[in-house]
Amino acid sequence: MLATPTVSQLLEEAARLATGVIAPRASCGITLQTDGAPLTVVNSDALAAHLDELQYGADEGPCLESLRSGQVVVVTDVNDEHRWGSYPAHALGYGVRSSLSLPLFVNGDSRGALNLYSKTKDAFGSDQRHSAEVFAIQASTVLTMAMHQAQQTELTDQLRDALASRAGIDQALGILMAQQGCNRDTAFTILRNTSQLQNRKLRDIAFDIVQAVSGAPPQAPFNDPA
Repeated sequence: MLATPTVSQLLEEAARLATGVIAPRASCGITLQTDGAPLTVVNSDALAAHLDELQYGADEGPCLESLRSGQVVVVTDVNDEHRWGSYPAHALGYGVRSSLSLPLFVNGDSRGALNLYSKTKDAFGSDQRHSAEVFAIQASTVLTMAMHQAQQTELTDQLRDALASRAGIDQALGILMAQQGCNRDTAFTILRNTSQLQNRKLRDIAFDIVQAVSGAPPQAPFNDPA
C-alpha cells in the first residue's frame, strides 16, 4: 500500500502477484460488485478479461458463483465441467482447462472475487489452492483498507464542498449587507429571492456575487489533515 498510491494501482499489483500462485503462471482477473453489477476492475491479460466478461453476459460462471456464495470455486477440468450452461464450452474455446475463483471480503461481506485461469488441466491442486486462499485473505484485508481510504477521501471532498458552499454564502451575505445597508436576514432574503427568480442554486448565486466583487471564487478555510 505504501508503494501504490491509488486503489486501481493497488488492485493491479494484486492481480500481477496472484498470477504467480501456480507454475506456469495463471491469468488473473479481479471482480468487484459495483452498483449491484459485477465488474472486472483489473486483469493480468486479455484472457482473464474475456473469461470474466463471458460470465457477466450469461450471468453465471465460477467467478459469479464465488462472488455470490462467498465460497471457493474450483474447476479441475473444463472439459468435464457441466455447470454454468455454455460457459465451459466458451472457456475451452479460449484454451482454458482449469480455474480457481476465490471470494474477496470487505467487512465480512463478499464484495468481489479473485479469478485464476490456467491452460493446464488440474492446475490448482491442494498446495496451489492453499497458497491462493492465503493470498485472497491478504488481498481482502488490503482491499478493505483501500476502500476505507477511498471512502475517507470522498468524505473529505464532501466536507470541502460543504464548507466552500457555506463560506461562499456567508461572504455573499456580507457583500449584500454592505451594499444594501441591511441586516443578515434581509440579505439572505435577497439572495434567496434571486435564486428562486433565476431558478439557480443559492450557492451558485452567492459564488457569482463574490466573484464579481473580489475577482476570485470564495475559498473555504479548510486544511486536509496531516
